[in-house]
Amino acid sequence: MAELNIAIAGDLHDQWDHSDHALLERIRPGALLLVGDLSDGRSRIPELLGRLELPLACVLGNHDAGRDGSGRTLRRQLELLGERHCGWGLRELRPPGLAVVGARPGTAGGGFQLSKAVRSVYGPVGLQASAERISRAALAADPQLPLVLLAHSGPSGLGSQLDDPCGRDWKAPACDWGDQDLSLAIDQIRRRRPLPLVVFGHMHHALRHRQGERRSFHRDAQGTAFLNTACVPRHGVDRLGRALRHFSWVVFRDGRLHHVSHRWYGTDGALHYEQTLWTASLPAAGVGLPC
Repeated sequence: MAELNIAIAGDLHDQWDHSDHALLERIRPGALLLVGDLSDGRSRIPELLGRLELPLACVLGNHDAGRDGSGRTLRRQLELLGERHCGWGLRELRPPGLAVVGARPGTAGGGFQLSKAVRSVYGPVGLQASAERISRAALAADPQLPLVLLAHSGPSGLGSQLDDPCGRDWKAPACDWGDQDLSLAIDQIRRRRPLPLVVFGHMHHALRHRQGERRSFHRDAQGTAFLNTACVPRHGVDRLGRALRHFSWVVFRDGRLHHVSHRWYGTDGALHYEQTLWTASLPAAGVGLPC
């Protein structure tokens, strides 16, 4: 049975270093996905990612332009990432055999809006045009490969409570803060081909003002799984003083989604904590993680 293990790094916010590279060498996923907010426009992490031999795909988030509305910082990030960045495009990873389509780069959620930096780099792009870019890229993917949509902000339609996967938690009233263009694209794609997984970040798991934890997983009636990977900070220390590194973990078997979890690893590669979100034919289970 062919099995593909994918490690997904949620919003980094500058928490990425050589210890993460060493850990990836130990746990050996087949691919690495990153949902953006690498830092605040600094070049250190894109340069580090360029040294990884592991197949990877990335989409940039709203923080990756820094405070530079001119687009120069964002353009520099894109140059450093090169073909690894798949915003509004398709990246087929061969090996291991995975089609990754990036959603709108630089999004801050909240329906649809382009930042000054994104407009400076990509020009004016409307809601429908953005959705069509995403769906067109997905429909160009090899139908024999499992398809993953990789986004910074998740789609609208996953709930309007503050603890929903894309719920606004930093001010009242709570509302759906997902991206409308991504939601439209998902509808367009699913009319033509299966879409097993949508991965995103942006809305941190720990809710503001100590209001608890966000629901980070949803699987709808059409069989699409939606995974929020934004466990922030992703570097931590447990009660035993052990250094921890967070990855979300996805397993495909024979091209079908089989397992989804959040994992905290020690820097030596030991798996210390796992929260199983979904496994094929089994109910969700697991214990809370130190996000």
